[in-house]
Amino acid sequence: MPFYEKGDVRIRYEEAGSGFPLLLVPGGGLNSRISNWRTAVFNSMEIFKDEFRCITMDQRNANGGESTGPIPMPAANPWDAFADDQLGLMDHLGIKQFLFMGNCIGGCFAMKLMERAPERVVASVLVQTVGHHPQHPDYMFNSGRDVWAPELLPKRPDLNLSQVEPYLHALYRARPQFVYSVSKDFARSCQTPMLVLPDETPAHPQVSSIEVASLCPNADITVFPWRDPAELKARTIEKVRRFLRAHRPAK
Repeated sequence: MPFYEKGDVRIRYEEAGSGFPLLLVPGGGLNSRISNWRTAVFNSMEIFKDEFRCITMDQRNANGGESTGPIPMPAANPWDAFADDQLGLMDHLGIKQFLFMGNCIGGCFAMKLMERAPERVVASVLVQTVGHHPQHPDYMFNSGRDVWAPELLPKRPDLNLSQVEPYLHALYRARPQFVYSVSKDFARSCQTPMLVLPDETPAHPQVSSIEVASLCPNADITVFPWRDPAELKARTIEKVRRFLRAHRPAK
């Protein structure tokens, strides 16, 4: 199991397949980890390894994963810390440009990466993105405080709840009303091609997917719902494959 290390950050990652690089982030919120692919809405690592160099990772401090790192101070933007890990891993692997597909919290990661490194992310797929749900505005904050933190803290004597709550506030309350990691103004200016697969749950509000597709000039969106029946899900996955192929740089 390979690791990328930089300072006090240690990131576990895996690779499969060959071809143009495709960085894949599994769902799970702050517990986004490689093992989650087994129960994902579709296993991108297995599906796309036949024609892409698929790379995935445990996010820092995901319970059940093997990646660790500090929790940024409240004044910092914690979404930048995740982007640092993802871009640092690509640097470690010698990869300049790549495709990106993010499930769940990976939609927030996608938007931050496109803001931070638009010259590197050639296209992005957002699958069931996390975002602000008008009827459940504190859903992600509460999940972090009540589910993620109680499992993490007993294993991390260097951390405590007084550090975690400001961190969660910076993630989910400091920039509400959208996908948390970027502003709507950035979305309007973002030129990166993207494909959005919407959902409708408290963590994955359909309104966030629609706003991304509406605001971003080069975004497309699939039908909703798309998970059932099986034939429609298969066609949606094939649409993702066509999108990735279309935006893969020519050799």
